[in-house]
Amino acid sequence: MEKKGLNKVLTGAEVLIMAFGAMIGWGWVVSSGEWIGSAGVLGTVIGFIIGGITIYFVGLCYAELTSAMPSGGELLFSYKALGKNTAFICSWFMILSFVGVVCFEACSLPTIIQYIFPGFLKGYLYTVAGFDVYLSWLLLASAIAVLITYLNIKGLKAAMKLQTALTAIIGLVGIVLVASSAINGDASNLSGQFFVSDNAVSNIKGCLSVAAVAPFFLFGFDVIPKAAEEINVSLKKVGKILILSIVLAVSFYALVVLATGYALDKNSIENSSQGLGLAAADAMAKMFNSKAMANVIIIGGICGVVTSWNSFLIGGSRALYYMARANMIPSFLGRLHPRYNSPSNAIILIGAISLIAPFFGKHMLSWISEASSFACCVAYFISSLSFLVLRKKEPDMERPFKVQHWKGVGFTALLLSGFMVLSFIIPGAGASLGRQEWFIILLWLVLGLGFYTASRIKFKEYFGLIA
Repeated sequence: MEKKGLNKVLTGAEVLIMAFGAMIGWGWVVSSGEWIGSAGVLGTVIGFIIGGITIYFVGLCYAELTSAMPSGGELLFSYKALGKNTAFICSWFMILSFVGVVCFEACSLPTIIQYIFPGFLKGYLYTVAGFDVYLSWLLLASAIAVLITYLNIKGLKAAMKLQTALTAIIGLVGIVLVASSAINGDASNLSGQFFVSDNAVSNIKGCLSVAAVAPFFLFGFDVIPKAAEEINVSLKKVGKILILSIVLAVSFYALVVLATGYALDKNSIENSSQGLGLAAADAMAKMFNSKAMANVIIIGGICGVVTSWNSFLIGGSRALYYMARANMIPSFLGRLHPRYNSPSNAIILIGAISLIAPFFGKHMLSWISEASSFACCVAYFISSLSFLVLRKKEPDMERPFKVQHWKGVGFTALLLSGFMVLSFIIPGAGASLGRQEWFIILLWLVLGLGFYTASRIKFKEYFGLIA
């Protein structure tokens, strides 16, 4: 087993940038108009706050657990609380979550380029599930996959240089949108779209519909526990940074929605939704009276795709690395690069998957995205349960970041994450999975069972041995 650990290279600011960049993807560009149409401007903000509260309670559990066990993430949390078998399940589901996002982002990036360059698609190859795959589309996705993988192999510092630059662009674009809306927008645009209707029941349903999907746009703070061993910051501060990243992400989404509603009236947002569906981009174009300015928002969205891709590659590779070190999956995934001291084999594996993913078309990858969201919720549920169990099982464990009113926080996180899991399972619940998603989950479970059985046989009593 590789005994040498990962280098402590991340500053507090870089940790925040990594988590925030993971949560701010492409959704704020493509979905803001859809959210407003479902719940109204204020209804959307309320919905995001409700969804943010769900993630906030789960995040509090993660913050305490990470500060107490800054190496291994969910694998160690659930191992100490519930044993090696549950730890395998929790970490294996979380890896599906991270790999799924990486695959989806690999397909999203070349698709977004089409908004700026409509003639981008060249060299038709074949069609998968109704999606036309082009040579230019594949080449761009492949080039970015190789670049991000290469930077991560060179070490976390190299990956964070890209992350920091792109997150700064996202922040700048967001500030420009909000500021221009505040200066050139009109409060009268909000008339008739504070909420979706005058009916209280419809408004409540609208808020809840946004609240149901909001947590899925806030996944990514959990990259911090995977990288905790590489963070050169006090453990108490790590917990605070994790919570701050969630607050900042919710605030970002809320401000974008408010700026869009302040800039565009109800009819304009409806027309935008019927067109390309880029209400935030149309808002920017209107505020500057220039269609070219819509591309500024799209560039911000492109940066968001890359920051999410990069962060989830970091998180997924570390999760594989820790499972391999615990003799739960093939040991070669736990080896570190001789020069850069990065978990290069785990990075290359996920990078290879992201390289292959675009060949299957975007629609198929959306199924993986849904399956990965479900997997993430399962891991959140197990981690929340681990938080409660450890408070009872090991009350004297050192906890640099210690949650107040732990019973209320823990049971709330367990309940809310449980509801998130059920929303995928119960038909008609709003996020229920289709047969394609369940097939992907089944395949992943079969693969996991294969690794579990082989590792049990090979390593015997050393299976699940966590240093």
